Amino acid sequence: MAAAPPSGRGPIGDNRPDMTRQAHTTTAAGGADIPALMARMGQAARAAATVMAAAPTLAKNRALLALARRLREAGPPLQAANEKDLQPARSAGLAAPLVDRLRLTSAVVATVAEGCEQLAAMPDPIGEISGVKRRPSGISVGRMRVPLGVFGMIYESRPNVTIEAASLAIKSGNAAILRGGSEALHSNLALAELVAQALAEAGLPAAAVQLVPTTDRAAVGRLIAMPEYVDVIIPRGGKGLIARISAEARVPVIKHLDGNCHVYVDEQVDLDLAVNVTDNAKTQKYSPCNAAESLLVHAAQAAAFLPRIGDVFAAKGVEMRCCARAAALLGPRPGVVRASEEDWAAEYLAPIISIKVVDSLDEAMAHINRYGSHHTDAILTTNHPNAMRFLREVDSASVMVNASTRFADGFEYGLGAEIGISTDKFHARGPVGLEGLTSLKWLVLGQGEVRA
Repeated sequence: MAAAPPSGRGPIGDNRPDMTRQAHTTTAAGGADIPALMARMGQAARAAATVMAAAPTLAKNRALLALARRLREAGPPLQAANEKDLQPARSAGLAAPLVDRLRLTSAVVATVAEGCEQLAAMPDPIGEISGVKRRPSGISVGRMRVPLGVFGMIYESRPNVTIEAASLAIKSGNAAILRGGSEALHSNLALAELVAQALAEAGLPAAAVQLVPTTDRAAVGRLIAMPEYVDVIIPRGGKGLIARISAEARVPVIKHLDGNCHVYVDEQVDLDLAVNVTDNAKTQKYSPCNAAESLLVHAAQAAAFLPRIGDVFAAKGVEMRCCARAAALLGPRPGVVRASEEDWAAEYLAPIISIKVVDSLDEAMAHINRYGSHHTDAILTTNHPNAMRFLREVDSASVMVNASTRFADGFEYGLGAEIGISTDKFHARGPVGLEGLTSLKWLVLGQGEVRA
């Protein structure tokens, strides 16, 4: 991985220092070297971004396919690097699910390699011109899709995110500076080296994707405060990390803080569908940000629906934190407790769900807009006007009708790889894929027109 702008020797980006030596020097020298290191990486990224913005689709696809091949061929060296992270994690007594997140199994590697190939097969959005209209003055006005430039990404745990971010950067014509979690440093360095090799093989600058080679937290502080080099920051991890980045960054941040996702069972509904979808939204997997955390049920269906879903949740060990009306209908089932005010806004990421009975669609939407996180919310209904009102009036990045909130995912939306989810209203909203890493600029085409 390059830490300085590419020289004129050999293929673009072929002038790469030894990353292992750089990591050792930076970590050993302490914080004094961090500003200089980050400045070098920023300069290299800015230079690479200029090249990537003009890179032909063929070259970007060649890099992605080369990366997929190198991932599949990495084998023992990649596993050895991964074991350097797994061994201290196990020795420190890290919980099994957290250790699993660090693990680069053959299946994980195959999945990210396939993701690179899928991105290579997707249309290239860069340079696409749209909306061209002739104006009365004679000029034609339209817009062109272009890369953002340089994005910084700060993430935790899963080393496969290194490849997901790198592959999206390549296809979208951006440069990226990546800072993974300290617990996955060796795995991330090994993966980043494969990315650098694939870029160089395709004649693209290796500095287009750089990994911060130190665990010093001061590097994060510098990365998020370099507007001269970095155009946008994408944090991916826990709420604490994202909140800190959002508060301290001096460049725009694409983010979501939490995922308090709702399922609302409407007055008119197919009960079998409602039980099945609600079960999936909550229990298919508890830890993702698109898992349902709150269940709202119309009073007209509460007596019929709640005992059925209550049996499902009780059998799976899901704690149900209920309003008084819901608690009365669910009776003495295991896991039924009274909700507090804090429960309506909680993101549990665990087998816990808040349940409230409401008297109208208006009450349900008001509750969601007050307590929700503007991430993903679903209505289960057979009433078309109610469904359309829900889609229009619920202020969330993804709104759904008769489908599980677990579908709020870049792959499921057909975006290819996903770099994160945004609950902001500017630029990117919802799952962020290729287009979320691009912007639009205005084009004006004329034949000598002047303004009167």
